[in-house]
Order: sequence, then C-alpha cells, then structure tokens
Amino acid sequence: MNVIIVGTVIEKDGKYLLVQEAQESCRGKWNLPAGHLDPRESIFDGAKREAKEECGLDVELKHICHIVDKERGDDNLVGIVFSGAPASSEISFDEEEILDARLFSYEEILAMKERGELRDPVFVLGSIENLRNGLVAPLELAVRN
Repeated sequence: MNVIIVGTVIEKDGKYLLVQEAQESCRGKWNLPAGHLDPRESIFDGAKREAKEECGLDVELKHICHIVDKERGDDNLVGIVFSGAPASSEISFDEEEILDARLFSYEEILAMKERGELRDPVFVLGSIENLRNGLVAPLELAVRN
C-alpha cells in the first residue's frame, strides 16, 4: 500500500514548532505537524489541515522543503514537507492526539535527536535543515491536475 504523509516546518523567530505525539505507537516522540493525506485532498490542503488539527494554527505554505521516500513494512511511504508561516501565534491542540506543542531552537532539536526523542529524525531534521540551508523549491513545482 502507498501512504502519503504531509507536514509543515513552522518557523518563528528562529525556532521550529514540534508536536509531541499521543498515539501509542509513537507516544511522547516529537514530530513536525504532519499526518496522512485524506482521500481526494491536495497535498497543500492536507498540510494546512494537519497544522490546524495538530497545533491550531492557520499557515500559509511558502516552499516545498523535503520529500521523503521510504519503505515501512509492506508499505511505501512518501512524505512531503512544506515550510509555512503561521497566521497567528496561538498554539492549541487536542490532548487526545497531541501531548504538547512547542517551539524549539535547532540546537535543542539536535539534542532531542541524540536522546532518541524524535519520531523520525530524517523527516524532522532533514526538513528543518533543508529550510535552514535554503534547499527549498517553489510551491509551483508541485501541480494538482
């Protein structure tokens, strides 16, 4: 089965927003606001929806900053991560889905990786590092037909 994950790197004042997962399979791990693409949903709408659901923020997508292709069991997982600017700073979340949502410095996230606290270091850090290094693509690169 093919699984598509969409997410957003939300940067504010040099810090990056991460959410702490509540679901049992990854409970307590930190991740970008991200999740499965819904049927018939565009990757753009999915990334915006996940940011709203997981941290209560409306975001304006700015760039494509990471595409991850990996195998997970019998599934092929494709992750598409955008950079996004929040329209407000009021973070809110459903405590049954998310345990916490906070801004972290890049150095704090690197330390989280070393302690094994990131859900998927390639997904999280790869996305943030691409954005930090300007390795991003314009949104126009992805077209919904």
